[in-house]
Amino acid sequence: MEFLTTEFTAFGGTGILLALFFGTFVSEDVACISAGSLIASHAVDPVPAVAACFTGIVVGDVMLFGAGRIFGRRILESSLGTRFVQERSLERASEWLSRRGFSALFISRFVSGLRLPVYFLSGVLRLDSKQFVLFVAVAAAVWTPLVVGAAALWQMSVPFGAIAGLIIALTVFRYGFRLTDVKRRRILAGRIKRIWQWEFWPLWLFYAPVLLYVIYLSIRYRGLHFTAANPGMPAGGFVGESKDAIYKLIALGESSADQHLLRYVKLSKATDLEDRVRAAVEFLKVNSLSYPAVVKPDAGERGNCVSVVRSEGELRSALNQLKCDALVQEFANGVEASVFYYRYPGDENGCIFSITEKVFPFVVGDGVSTVEELILADRRAHIIADSYFKRNHLRLFSIPRPGEKIALVDIGSHSKGAIFRDGTWIRTSELETPINDLSRGIPGFYFGRYDLSAESFAELSDGNFKIIELNGVTSESTNIYDPRYSLIDSYEILFSQWRIAFDIGLRNSSAGVARASVIDLISLFVSSKRLT
Repeated sequence: MEFLTTEFTAFGGTGILLALFFGTFVSEDVACISAGSLIASHAVDPVPAVAACFTGIVVGDVMLFGAGRIFGRRILESSLGTRFVQERSLERASEWLSRRGFSALFISRFVSGLRLPVYFLSGVLRLDSKQFVLFVAVAAAVWTPLVVGAAALWQMSVPFGAIAGLIIALTVFRYGFRLTDVKRRRILAGRIKRIWQWEFWPLWLFYAPVLLYVIYLSIRYRGLHFTAANPGMPAGGFVGESKDAIYKLIALGESSADQHLLRYVKLSKATDLEDRVRAAVEFLKVNSLSYPAVVKPDAGERGNCVSVVRSEGELRSALNQLKCDALVQEFANGVEASVFYYRYPGDENGCIFSITEKVFPFVVGDGVSTVEELILADRRAHIIADSYFKRNHLRLFSIPRPGEKIALVDIGSHSKGAIFRDGTWIRTSELETPINDLSRGIPGFYFGRYDLSAESFAELSDGNFKIIELNGVTSESTNIYDPRYSLIDSYEILFSQWRIAFDIGLRNSSAGVARASVIDLISLFVSSKRLT
């Protein structure tokens, strides 16, 4: 502003207009705001100032288009270009532009961060140049007077209410364009739904009352007795317990435990990637296992960093991403469920606290819509669309055949998008017996959750299952996520679960089992984050 008024005024009105024109190449917003300030101070007339900014903006947009058309492919194929722009991103931009047509050019003018990549890629994709100029000119003709006018009014003696109203109107106008896009509207609708659908609340928010209740129980019981609930696990299985170590604990117990265990191999993070890949491939070969296989951290939770790999290339990629000890495990095909179990020390038999049926959501193709569009159209899936987009990024723009089912997740984790339902109907004495036998045989285990797989729920009810993993004292009774339970119901279930953990831990600590301290828990938590 000061630069324009002091340096270019000497050249008269023409100099100021040229400064505004070229200034748009540096920053459109600064040039438009400067024009508004100059109009307010009567240094330049409104029409020529707006025209100068408008012309500079359109010329700059055309230059971006031209750069993309002439040099775009060369830039994108260079080492620098491939580092910042992946081929898949280019394909997605092409899909976006082709589906929305030239209206995307108009919309991008009003959505921050879209203009440069969209205009540049329009040139790379060789859109019609005449239509490109028409659309960007119309968009600039709407946008430029609004910004310049708002800046001028701000500098003039205009009532604050009018200025505030104009700013609000401009903000609504600009960001309202986001809602002209179906995808943005559905994602926004999903985020709003999360507010009252507690199932999708962030963990820190949902678990705040549970944390307060655990603190209350710690005061009431005079100590962190829950950390003694499972003497066979560090701090009762508070966090960061090794899946390999727990599997070995299970194998030490009941003689028939092996028939319930999935085959796996542990790979050390200290080993070279190629050696880990060779060891994993050899494990699959020796055990006559084919893809898919599961790759996961030895110490992890809530499905984080868990991958179902379907080729050696995917196996290599998954292992390369894990910077910790990893397990490559046999893939358990069929259905999945969680069984939450507890047993008081000294009792012969324990009790199944809850059973959760895991449902793997899917969308059904119609021969017209892409996977992305099917996710957004689904009444539940669009609420956590970002999660499903991430797990299905390689096929988001494919169009499934009519009637074709597309599974959205392949691991039974609620945080990754699996649906949890109360599975009380699965409970039978045939299931309780092997769960009791296994649990009794595991050294130092009294409280936790089994994640199980079976060929069918009928087979599971008959006691024919495989153990995917076993979690300790901080595992939750996952049936709480069934929509039939209210928020209050879910807290009552969790509070009951924690009271049992403290009761069991108190009995164990009274018998001499050491409890963990707050410092111990913090140390375990920090260590677990470093591992993953």
